Amino acid sequence: MKRRHLVATGIAAALLPGPRSPRAQAMPKIRFGWAITPAQLLPVIFANTEMLRHHGKTYTAEPFYFRGSTPQITAIAAGEIDIAALAFSSFGLAIQNARMNDLRAVGDLYQDGVTGYYSSQYVVRADSDIHTVKDLKGKVIASNGLGGAIDMAMRKMLRDNGLEDKRDYSVIEVEFPNMGPMLQEKKVDMAGMVAPFSLTEAKAGRVRPLFTIKDSMGIAQTTLMAARTPFIARNRAALVDFFEDVRTGTRWLLDKSHRPAALALVARVTKQPESVFADWLFTGDDYFHDPDVRPNLKALQDNLRVQKDLGFLKTDIDVSKHADISMVDEAAARG
Repeated sequence: MKRRHLVATGIAAALLPGPRSPRAQAMPKIRFGWAITPAQLLPVIFANTEMLRHHGKTYTAEPFYFRGSTPQITAIAAGEIDIAALAFSSFGLAIQNARMNDLRAVGDLYQDGVTGYYSSQYVVRADSDIHTVKDLKGKVIASNGLGGAIDMAMRKMLRDNGLEDKRDYSVIEVEFPNMGPMLQEKKVDMAGMVAPFSLTEAKAGRVRPLFTIKDSMGIAQTTLMAARTPFIARNRAALVDFFEDVRTGTRWLLDKSHRPAALALVARVTKQPESVFADWLFTGDDYFHDPDVRPNLKALQDNLRVQKDLGFLKTDIDVSKHADISMVDEAAARG
């Protein structure tokens, strides 16, 4: 926990401006979690605050890095962050297991499977004899995390084809950067990959896709922003300003005329060369980001239903009772 706080503090210091004035210290501070960038755009947006109308005037923002969405359940429950970047799977678990009935979906981070955009891929080696889902019987599959969005879509597709974990196949947890090498070393037979890893491996001719999340479960509200109702009630005006700024930043990044500058900004934040992103970022090969930062609540409801069908949730969760998109709607209405 101490090490995570040190890492998060270091990243926050790198992304945010210098010392704050006494006036700024009195403003509401919105502490948000993030795990994957540039798929999650908040760290990029708040690294370029000059374009933001309200940041530093009506609120300040502080980013905290986490290795995934699940640790953010603990962080938001403990009051260490105010907005968590949760996968649909961890959103459901936060409500059920952590008993956070006051948790609300408040904004979009990115969606998978929207027509015309990228969908995470389940890939096999280019020379593999696996050509159908049924060919996975007896095979070893790499998942980035049991019970996560990638994991659940994989299990649904295999169940739809008559295959069950442990009986017909085995799953091991592998971090995304290590999936390609493990495939080539034949330590696993299929891996569930996200961008840019699947795109990099395919471009090199090392893998081919077997199916996608879209093939398995349609559109997925892969990650979303979630906040608790007491924080929303205390800071609603500041949150509307926050979402207006996030909307402004998102639209600026998605604007094709800004793409060279946007790629340079992402490279600076991630400390990677622009060539890593140039072929796909902010194109149809990227995930879908709602330009108004509005989450897809229908998709989220469908995703949670799949989660329950697979046994990862015990109860039905009514998304309409666990969502508050009034702030993104108000921010969008400002134009």
